[in-house]
Amino acid sequence: MTALDPLPRVASRVVLRRLTCADLEVFQAYRSDPEVGRYQDWSPMSSTEATVFLSQMSAAPFGRPEEWLQVGIAERSTGELVGDIGICLHAGEGEPAEIGFSLATPWQGRGLAAEAVRETLALLFEHTRVAQVIAITDTRNRASIRLLERVGFERRETVTATFRGEPCTEHLFVITRPEAESFIGTA
Repeated sequence: MTALDPLPRVASRVVLRRLTCADLEVFQAYRSDPEVGRYQDWSPMSSTEATVFLSQMSAAPFGRPEEWLQVGIAERSTGELVGDIGICLHAGEGEPAEIGFSLATPWQGRGLAAEAVRETLALLFEHTRVAQVIAITDTRNRASIRLLERVGFERRETVTATFRGEPCTEHLFVITRPEAESFIGTA
């Protein structure tokens, strides 16, 4: 990418990096797992669709308003893709960024997703002017709720919604730049 591209971003146990076509097999495996996708807004893709998607994400600009960018979460010591995290900057001054994350089942429960979310917050607050980041999760998604609370997000709202044609209840979580700076060390 360009000299301004903030990826890859190396943390203690994970690397946030561009998705590539070489990730196809692993990406397809966890994105086809019904448990991983249970509360996600995406659906499994064919290999052709996934290849196109991975190719697009490998070249997509960071921080383009109103466009989701999926970033790979790789295990640092092996480089193996373990999940991905979506980032969307909403247009307009003072508008938030939004994130969403998916982690392959074998890698869950190890703190890797929490580390990836913290690094994503640092990335956003270091390289954009957003003042807050939001995350929305189904109230039944206890693991994501615990993760968001653990990394400093605050539940601000609970709303009734429709997800995949069915009624559900969702929590809106928010973290502001000052709240995040207290634990991620951004300036």
